[in-house]
Amino acid sequence: MQLFYKPDITVETSQIIFPKEESKHIVKVLRKSEGDILHITNGFGLLFTAKITVADIKNCVAIITNSEEQAKRSYQVHLAVAPTKMNDRYEWFLEKATEIGIDTITPIICDNSERKVIKPERFEKILQAAMKQSLTCYMPKLQEAITYSDFIKTKIVGQKFIAHCEETDKKSLKTEINPNQDITILIGPEGDFSVKEIQQALQSQFIPVTLGNTRLRTETAAIVACHSVAFVNES
Repeated sequence: MQLFYKPDITVETSQIIFPKEESKHIVKVLRKSEGDILHITNGFGLLFTAKITVADIKNCVAIITNSEEQAKRSYQVHLAVAPTKMNDRYEWFLEKATEIGIDTITPIICDNSERKVIKPERFEKILQAAMKQSLTCYMPKLQEAITYSDFIKTKIVGQKFIAHCEETDKKSLKTEINPNQDITILIGPEGDFSVKEIQQALQSQFIPVTLGNTRLRTETAAIVACHSVAFVNES
């Protein structure tokens, strides 16, 4: 199934007019014609079925014939991850986390962060593509980049963890995750969280955790954390 993304459609929408680029993709690349069926999501859980009425490479038109809501997970996953020095590594994390299952991503600027500026437009495109590829109807929410100190002060519901590399008493993330509960996990930059940042997290009732016996890159740690949550909730 090929999934298309149209964030502006609702259950009241009866007709969709695709922009030129998508129209060309539908008609010329996918070789769709009048009467063929398309599947579209608005990224908010709705899956629409639509029938092509005008198969034009510049102006493809389809009428919606059905809509249904995709079941939500019983938990929400929020990863606050420091931007990586190389943008492509962060993009890889965004892509894979979307495929595995994530609800919110917040780029956090830490004491040891080498990259302090992100490109949200590019990141949004990565999330859209991954959502369509994985056939999910929920678009992960990309929050604006925020300093670590400001993020720690925000109100967070559910379980809270910080994964760091300091040689201190830490628990295994997999053993601490409670199924069917919202969860927020902090993942630091290449230079790890500073001692001060770790202390701030502990004071805010974040539980320090380890993701395994080896030292992981930022993007790898984020993926491991995301998969651990999904695995525990599937057990």
